[in-house]
Amino acid sequence: MSRIGKHPVNIPEKVEVTIKDGLVTVKGTKGTLTHKLNENVIVAIEGKAITVKPKDESTLARSQWGTARTLVSNMVTGVSTGFVKSLEFTGVGYKAAVNGSVLNLSLGYSHPIDYTLPAGITAKVNKNQIDIEGSNKELVGQVAAKVRSFREPEPYKGKGVKYTTEKIIRKAGKAGGKGK
Repeated sequence: MSRIGKHPVNIPEKVEVTIKDGLVTVKGTKGTLTHKLNENVIVAIEGKAITVKPKDESTLARSQWGTARTLVSNMVTGVSTGFVKSLEFTGVGYKAAVNGSVLNLSLGYSHPIDYTLPAGITAKVNKNQIDIEGSNKELVGQVAAKVRSFREPEPYKGKGVKYTTEKIIRKAGKAGGKGK
């Protein structure tokens, strides 16, 4: 049995959920999200909660049970409170700015990088930190990973773009091996 799938997803105030033929639509203050769930799970609204159950006792249905419940939970959380990923950049001359829906990055290359943010995603820049916000958890993580890939952190000086929660394991370099 799925430990996660057993728990119902509570529907907060100001959030509307509609289910039709496996298509779950969630509307809230932060926007609207729609997702087509696997046909091996049954989704139902019971009072102020959404329940997810496997269609039968097959291995495929049981494996999709917890996944479907988590997807629905992320949709409800996204339209009510939203998701944020924070990135931190370190390096001499590294700069970032938001101009409308374009994130302008200067990361030590010979050219600036202009990354167009997808619809539903916003970015805020505070000194050396970029906050990527949105209602779709998957899209927020994807955009954060893309921005990080422009200049991944290097282990010698720690320069680059990293998640704020990420720890960079530093290497000693050439001089660290001498003296043994």
